[in-house]
Amino acid sequence: MSESVYKVIELVGTSTESWEKAASNAVEMAARHLQDLRIAEISELDMQLVDGKVMAYRAKVKLSFKYHSEKE
Repeated sequence: MSESVYKVIELVGTSTESWEKAASNAVEMAARHLQDLRIAEISELDMQLVDGKVMAYRAKVKLSFKYHSEKE
């Protein structure tokens, strides 16, 4: 196995349906712009509240992807 380098970014996905959908939204958006996504880790879940009612679910997601040099 050759040596590799990975970059980790953190995104916050939102959804009015669920935390799972919020996390999926973050991953799907990242996949449109980044190559070689490897790992998604949920680091935090919370909700946006208005007048005591849940308005949105939020998932903070750490994503790693393989870093490619210009030579590759």
